[in-house]
Amino acid sequence: MKRLFSILAITGMMAFGTVNATTNASTTAVATTVTTMTQEDDAAAPAEELGFHQELKKRFIEGGPGFMGIVLLCLILGLAIAIERIIFLNLSTTNTKKLTQNVEDALASGGVEAAKEVCRNTKGPIASIFYQGLDRTDEGLDAAEKAVVAYGGVQMGQLEKNVSWISLFIALAPMLGFMGTVIGMIQAFDKIEAAGDMQPSLVAGGIKVALLTTVFGLVVAMILQVFYNYIIAKIDSIVNDMEDASITLMDLLIRNKK
Repeated sequence: MKRLFSILAITGMMAFGTVNATTNASTTAVATTVTTMTQEDDAAAPAEELGFHQELKKRFIEGGPGFMGIVLLCLILGLAIAIERIIFLNLSTTNTKKLTQNVEDALASGGVEAAKEVCRNTKGPIASIFYQGLDRTDEGLDAAEKAVVAYGGVQMGQLEKNVSWISLFIALAPMLGFMGTVIGMIQAFDKIEAAGDMQPSLVAGGIKVALLTTVFGLVVAMILQVFYNYIIAKIDSIVNDMEDASITLMDLLIRNKK
């Protein structure tokens, strides 16, 4: 009987120990699995949370430094010219109505010299055109009109300075991208010819690089196109103001002569 109880006690202890061991092992396995999954999630998180700039940098590097560098240079030069033109055009914008009223008041109160002083103290191409017209008043209205027209052409040339370079970069960027695409496709077919077999792994990398150059070229062209259209619209607005102001100036000079 004692032996039976002893066997039962030993069996119970062994069973309890096995259950505890199994539980501990299961707990350890679960903990290990959770830790491993957490580590994997942490490792995968940066790839999933890759920011726009990091993704752009990654794609740029994958595209290769050759054509991608030239396309980037087109973007930098185009943006530099566009920003310079935008600043210049904004500084060239003049309140035409206020300037015309000041010139008219100066002509009525102090004559041509007072009006010229108003133009000297005002920035912008319209004030410069007014000054040139007023400066030729003594030679007659025809001479003043010719001076206004001639100097208006000079000011228009200043407004349009370097704008053609932006249009060049707009056309050049996608062309460079397409050229990179064609060269990448040629290299992919060279690999197929060398291997003698059509394997996707041989051409996938080359085709991806080729398409990346096209994408970046098109993106650069679209960005520069937006700036170019804004600059052209700004120039047209200033030129229209110049033409209206020139007509108004001649009317003032005719009234002042009378």
